[in-house]
Amino acid sequence: MEMGSVGCGLSALAFACAPMGGSRMALSAFDDKSGEPGESEVAQVLGRCAGAWEELIEFAAAELGPIEQSWQFSGAKYGWSLRLIQKKRVVVYLTPGKGFFYAGFALGEKAVKAAHEARLAAVVLEIIDNAPKYAEGRGFRMEVRNRKQVASLKRLISIRMAI
Repeated sequence: MEMGSVGCGLSALAFACAPMGGSRMALSAFDDKSGEPGESEVAQVLGRCAGAWEELIEFAAAELGPIEQSWQFSGAKYGWSLRLIQKKRVVVYLTPGKGFFYAGFALGEKAVKAAHEARLAAVVLEIIDNAPKYAEGRGFRMEVRNRKQVASLKRLISIRMAI
């Protein structure tokens, strides 16, 4: 499933959406399919954003119980991403970039409604509302550059997994 978003004129402290096509570089900072990235490699490429990555993974495990972490190579266009999985259900897709990462979600319409009822930040709701619809739900990625953005992602994880 290719995810995306439109309406991305956001402030520097807000979320940004992932670019849609046209780029020759992989979405992930890791594009060598010969081997999945290790923890130290991920931390190095994320830089100051590594704390936000770790906080999100720790939250998912604490909130949802045992979480499987599964790296997947999705081709030259996307590279490596980490899937957090609970009971065969993908919680979130995490794709490392240089100094940031993308958090990808697929939300069904019930979860979209719940996100609105939870009064998430307007910029997050805009990304969700403008995301393309697939059989799995609305697919979108949000660029994360700091820990301030993690609160909204935690709420999205809780909403997604409660539905």
